Amino acid sequence: MKIDKIQALRGPNIWSVQRKKLIQMRLDLEEMEQFPTNKIEGFRERIEAMFPTMIEHRCSEGCRGGFFSRVERGTWMGHVIEHIALEIQTLAGMETGFGRTRETKTPGIYNVVFSYTEENVGMFAAESAVAIAESLIAGTPYDLEADIQKMREIRERVRLGPSTGSIVEEAVARDIPWIRLGTNSLVQLGYGVNQMRFQATITCKTSNIAVDIACNKEETKRMLGNASIPVASGGICVDEDDLDAVIKKIGFPIVIKPLDGNHGKGASINVKNREDAVAGLAYAKMYSRRVIVEKFITGFDFRVLIIDNKLVAAAKREPAHVKGNGRNTIQQLIDETNKDPRRGYGHENVLTQIDVDRDTTDLLEKLGYTLETVPKKDEIVYLKSTANLSTGGTSVDVTDMMHPENIFLCERISRVIGLDVCGVDIMAENLTQPLKENGGCILEVNAAPGFRMHLAPSEGLPRNVAAPVIDMLYPQGKPSRIPIIAVTGTNGKTTTTRLIAHIVKNNGYRVGFTTSDGIYVQNHLMEKGDTTGPISAEYILKDPTVEFAVLETARGGILRAGLGFSRCDIGIITNIQEDHLGIADIHTLDDLARVKATVARSIKKDGWAVLNAEDEYCMKIANDLSCNIAYFSLDENSATALRLAKEGKIVAVYENGFITIKKGEWKIRVEKATHVPLTLGGKARFMIANVLAATLAAYLQGFKTEDISLSLQTFVPSAAQTPGRMNIFDFKKFKVLIDFAHNPSGYRGIEEFLESVTATKKIGIIAGVGDRRDEDIKECAKIAGRMFDHIIIRQEKHLRGRTEDEINTIILEGIAESGKNVTTEIIPIEVEALKHAMDNAEDGSFITALSDVINNAIETVQEYLDKENEESKA
Repeated sequence: MKIDKIQALRGPNIWSVQRKKLIQMRLDLEEMEQFPTNKIEGFRERIEAMFPTMIEHRCSEGCRGGFFSRVERGTWMGHVIEHIALEIQTLAGMETGFGRTRETKTPGIYNVVFSYTEENVGMFAAESAVAIAESLIAGTPYDLEADIQKMREIRERVRLGPSTGSIVEEAVARDIPWIRLGTNSLVQLGYGVNQMRFQATITCKTSNIAVDIACNKEETKRMLGNASIPVASGGICVDEDDLDAVIKKIGFPIVIKPLDGNHGKGASINVKNREDAVAGLAYAKMYSRRVIVEKFITGFDFRVLIIDNKLVAAAKREPAHVKGNGRNTIQQLIDETNKDPRRGYGHENVLTQIDVDRDTTDLLEKLGYTLETVPKKDEIVYLKSTANLSTGGTSVDVTDMMHPENIFLCERISRVIGLDVCGVDIMAENLTQPLKENGGCILEVNAAPGFRMHLAPSEGLPRNVAAPVIDMLYPQGKPSRIPIIAVTGTNGKTTTTRLIAHIVKNNGYRVGFTTSDGIYVQNHLMEKGDTTGPISAEYILKDPTVEFAVLETARGGILRAGLGFSRCDIGIITNIQEDHLGIADIHTLDDLARVKATVARSIKKDGWAVLNAEDEYCMKIANDLSCNIAYFSLDENSATALRLAKEGKIVAVYENGFITIKKGEWKIRVEKATHVPLTLGGKARFMIANVLAATLAAYLQGFKTEDISLSLQTFVPSAAQTPGRMNIFDFKKFKVLIDFAHNPSGYRGIEEFLESVTATKKIGIIAGVGDRRDEDIKECAKIAGRMFDHIIIRQEKHLRGRTEDEINTIILEGIAESGKNVTTEIIPIEVEALKHAMDNAEDGSFITALSDVINNAIETVQEYLDKENEESKA
């Protein structure tokens, strides 16, 4: 078997709009296409022995053990690999269960699709599943545990931490979208101007000054002390002289910890003599030049969490430890403790496994113990000097036991330091009494407190501490999203997108939009190129200045990674025509419609799909949508348009020369088509269709018809406004049209327009694209033969695996089939072809360059026009 390609889908996609996180693997079964599982001796027994837990895979049988039944009867290896990929992720602590395996049009080649929780783990699982399947086929040993451990390690390296993850989960539960910014824990909630950012538990509302104070333990103690808040006595040391001075002042026992440390690193607890104090000083200085030395306070370690100056949780923390039974060694007790199903690798479970490190051996050494020591029955042996959950510590929820005086104290501390998310560490016998009565004190204040101990305490009530964070960032009534209009289809996407963006901008919004020409924010070009995929959409949604997004959404990006947004308010499908067929397993218009339908299926339930009523594939898509649907049609009197209007649907039509919106019996005439520059005086019918789609979307968005009308009148097509979309350049003796038409439907639109053009000679400059089907290249050439008197064939770009001669031969065959006597010549380089056409143009000629290299063509023609204008002035 051979893996042709593995890709990660991250947004709504052709397989599912709900399950956004999918791995799609293109798998060539090679000779295994001839060997379903029932033809491989012993396969069922081997896979069941390796994965006994797969008994829970119901598969299409819908019952326990359904997958094994399929294996017994015979299923293909792609299906088996799908199930293995899901199961090994589950065994690695990432439970997931959605999968699909479908054979492509090429026999033996399958798309194996399965869900993932962490993308890098999913990619690894795809390769691992194939390797495991091959070992099961051959009956050779396989180190499954090594792969599972590798997946755990990948997960811990790339996943969001428990605190960050809990905030994201709470946001998702409230339908707030999120974007991970980079590979660390920096996360954006919401889109555009309504975004909020946080990293771990530091939010965009967190005061930088407050963080600096909290990170400076000396400054924190001083401020708390000045506010009459009990803190441990002590001082700052840089050498042994300072250490001796502090010990003389406060006496033993003491605590030594780095001034700039975190997570308990470099700390020594309950130090009782100078020798250990000197060693502790050296240890702490490994993490910080300055070291804090404080009086060791007896009692328990408590963490109190304050969010938005209100107490939300409190936990009693205990360092990792074992309890002696008089029989087992400390190492054996650790091993037994780690068998607790609540303990796992890293952050996968409520508790973390206890690892032996230097801190452990140092603590044991102080007791005169080693890992082989057998503790007495019921003796507690502490293995870590701090109570962090990440080192195996445990927590007990005590939120409801806090004395009101202590609640007041902690909430006051958050205000004194100035933190919106604040962790207060307290050492005291209990929190049921005021600290001033039981002698407890504040150890430190944390600017990025972990949530794990509160989310999943080892004892007591779990607290949803992420909810108050979201309450703070998005108080009731504050939006998290911005309006999104997504535009897809075969032809007209870019023009429709630009026109909608123009309407939106004229209605006072700061608009961001993506097109096949580039990414724009308020008409400023930010990135040049074909930017119609999910990365470009995300670019707009991450921009903190954007109030409204209009996103051209092309086939390639949907197939490659899914949509770049979780859902849209309005989705437009302009049309579905022959283009890009035969590429990426899209062979028919039904296949292409399934891809384009992804946009329509991602529309929110009370949003609107805007569909072409004259396109049979758009009408098929309409049958499967759960949102509102509106339509547009160039023919008001078509059977479909009349039926839809009778049903009370909203339909935009070209009616008696007007751009009109109909609903039932009433009409709203928005503007006369001849007053809309984009339609070229009403001659470019395919442009009228684009105007209808954009007008209808704007109307459904809630814009006033008079404002839409004004925008239609002020959107002037030009090389700057709509590059490559019906750009006409007027020379003294001839005219030049540049357009991006590159498929049969686009060519037919140009043909219809040229029928209204009077010219002494119509000259066309055309090319073929190497990865298009022969019949599509030939059909374009056939249409060109009908509409031009002379054709210049050029073939500079986009050969894509073919030779110039191959493509030119197909083009010449198509021209010959047009049935018209057309002269031709071949000039390979487009710029040279354009120059040749303009240099030799007769009076009254009309040159049409159907270009796939728009910028070069426009620049060349503009240079000629500028030169002519300069000469006329001279």
